[in-house]
Amino acid sequence: MASSSPRKSLHRSRSSRHSSSKPHKTEILINVYDLLPPGKLSTTLWHLGSPLLHTGIVITSLNREYAFGALFLPASHPRSKPNATGVYHTPPGLEPEDARFRCSLLQGVSFLSPAELEGVVKDVSHEFKGAEYNLLTNNCNHFSSKLCARLTGKEAPRWMNRAAGIGVALPCLVPREWIGPTEHEVDSEDAEEGHERRELMRQKATDGPGNLKGKMGAADGIMRRRSSGAGGEGKVGGVRDEEGRCLPASEVTPLLRTVH
Repeated sequence: MASSSPRKSLHRSRSSRHSSSKPHKTEILINVYDLLPPGKLSTTLWHLGSPLLHTGIVITSLNREYAFGALFLPASHPRSKPNATGVYHTPPGLEPEDARFRCSLLQGVSFLSPAELEGVVKDVSHEFKGAEYNLLTNNCNHFSSKLCARLTGKEAPRWMNRAAGIGVALPCLVPREWIGPTEHEVDSEDAEEGHERRELMRQKATDGPGNLKGKMGAADGIMRRRSSGAGGEGKVGGVRDEEGRCLPASEVTPLLRTVH
């Protein structure tokens, strides 16, 4: 009996080393949200494969969903800094304002450690600056595709961003305010106020236990009422992309959740 003890100990030691060296396996998901309200138009575009979408990338081991949005702040703002990223994270499945969840797709898996995954996110985030957000040529779906490629070796399905491609090639087929620059520039104070209101909504949605969707809906109502006088209903503080297009609220980055 005594002679078998060292063997068992050696076996346990080898098993421990083997289990500790086992690679991490993380599912990479794409959460898809429709930017149009329920109705015939959104249903038709969905079935045609060219819906207006917002997407976010869920890294399951980090329990975070990453997305990209516009971030325009005046130089006087305490969080303003050159080349600030527009990439941010939320709890997985939390619906952005003015968007509704459509589906979740398994893009692939990654065997990187959590620290390595965060490193990849930061690297990709440096390429997506908030001030360079463009509704048609540099949007949340471009970011999602790039992050998917880095994490899984393949880009996101092209149909997810087909509407933007159509907007570039055939501008008459998408909403006018999404194509041409508006006649006036966004006021810096409006932009700052819009970001602060959006972050308030995010905090209400995630603060404490309870139904996240219900809390977000209540905050969303406050946001709509306040923003209607500063850039139009559904536009947060009149925030616009780099070419002056009015942005859907879902495409504006919440300040306190940006990737650092």
